[in-house]
Amino acid sequence: MVSKVVQKKDKNNLAEWVDRIPESEIRRILRFSPKYYFAGGKPGLIPVETFHRIITEIITDEKELLKQNSDSVIDNYNYGKTEGNDELREILADRLQKHDRVNCSKDDIVITTGSQQILYAINDILVRPGDIILTTRPTYLGFMLVAEKLGARIVTLPSDVDGLMAEHLDDAIELCIKQFGRTPKALYLVPYSDNPKGTTLPEKRKKMVLDSILPREDILLVEDAAYKEIQFDDKKYVPLKESDPENERVAYLSTTTKEAASFRLGYSVLPDWLKENVVKAKGFYDLCTSEWVQKIASRYYEYYIDDQIPLLQEGYRARRDAMVRAVEEYMPEGSFTRPTGGFFVWYEYQDVNFDTKKFVGYAIDKGVSYVPGYQFFPSNGYAFTEESELIPFKGPTNTMRLCYSLLKPEEITEGIKLLGNILKEVEKNSQKDKFREEILHDQGRYLV
Repeated sequence: MVSKVVQKKDKNNLAEWVDRIPESEIRRILRFSPKYYFAGGKPGLIPVETFHRIITEIITDEKELLKQNSDSVIDNYNYGKTEGNDELREILADRLQKHDRVNCSKDDIVITTGSQQILYAINDILVRPGDIILTTRPTYLGFMLVAEKLGARIVTLPSDVDGLMAEHLDDAIELCIKQFGRTPKALYLVPYSDNPKGTTLPEKRKKMVLDSILPREDILLVEDAAYKEIQFDDKKYVPLKESDPENERVAYLSTTTKEAASFRLGYSVLPDWLKENVVKAKGFYDLCTSEWVQKIASRYYEYYIDDQIPLLQEGYRARRDAMVRAVEEYMPEGSFTRPTGGFFVWYEYQDVNFDTKKFVGYAIDKGVSYVPGYQFFPSNGYAFTEESELIPFKGPTNTMRLCYSLLKPEEITEGIKLLGNILKEVEKNSQKDKFREEILHDQGRYLV
C-alpha cells in the first residue's frame, strides 16, 4: 500500500499578493446570515414573474425548433463568442444610444461574467507595479482591491455629500507626476449613487471631470454606471460617456444585477484598444459567458426593462426612506449620507477611535450585519488632501456601509433600531473600555 503524506502548503511558495491583499469584507460577512442583513448589496426586488415568463417563452420557441429538427436550439446551451452574444450586444447598443445618448454599436460592447470581471480585466490590462490609479475617498473595493493586488498605487481624492470634489483633480494629477514621476493610468468613478457612500455627482462636477481628463490622452476615465437606473428623482442623468462620441477616452461599465437580477452579467462600452485586450483576457478567465443567461437578458432588455425599472425605483425608494429615517432616529450621534438612488447609506460614528471591523462580530451575534467602512479605503494608498498634499493614508475605523436593498422597510427599521441600541449600549456603559474589550474579544471567526 502506498502511503500518502499530506503537507501543509508553505506560504512562502504562494503568490506575493496572497498575504498582502485582504479578503473582501463583503465576501467574508456573506458566510453569516443574521436576521437583519445590511452588508452586501443584494437586490431584494427582482421581477421573478417576468423572468418566469421570459424562460417560458424561450422554452416554447425551442420546442417549436425541435419539432422542425433544427439544431439551432443547441446554441443556447453551448460555447459562445468571448465578447458576448451578438443579439444581446445589439439590443444593449440600441438601448444605450436611445436611452443614454451613448454613441456605440454592438462591436463596441463586451459582455462579461458579472461587472467584477470587467473591473478585474481593466486593471489586468492597464496596471504595472507602481502605476497610479485615481479614485474617490472612499471608493468601491471591487475595483480598488484588484488594482492593489496588481501593484498599483491608489491615490484617493476627497469627496463630500456630492461625491468627488472635482476641483482638486488637476492639482492631484500634477502632484502625482511630480512626486512619483508617473501620470495616473486611470480615474475610476461611480458617478450615480456610488458604492459605498450613495453620492451622485452633479452636472457641474461631471463637466469639471471631463475638462480635466479628456485633454490628457494618457488617462483612461472609467465610468462605473452600476446604479444609474436606480435613481429616485425625476432628473435625467447623462453619462460621462456621452462626451466621448468617438469612443476613445471613456470606458462605460454597467451590470444587470440592479436592473434585472444577479445573473452575473456585466456589459461595457469600451474603446477599441481596450476592448481587444479585454476580450483577450476574458478568453483566459472563462472563455465565454453563459449563452442561456444572455438569451434571458436579451428578451428582458428588448421587451420588459422599461416596464420594470419604475417599479424597482419605487420599491428601492421606499427602502431608502426607511433606512434614512431609522438612522436619523435610532443611531448614535454621527453623520450619514442621504442618497438619491442606489443601495447604500454611509454612516460615520462620532467616536473616531471606535473600530467597526472588530465590532461587526458582536453585531452579527446580536442579529445584524453591516460592512465595516475601512475596506473602502486602500490598505497602503495615498490621499490627496484639500490642502493639496499627497500623503500616505489609511481609512478611518469608525465608518460603516449600510445596505437597504435587501430588506423590507419595516425590517430595515427594526434592524437599524437594533444596531443603534447595540452601539448605544457600548456608548453608555459605565465601564466602557472594559466592556468594549469584552465584546470585541474572540471575534476572530468573523475576521478569518
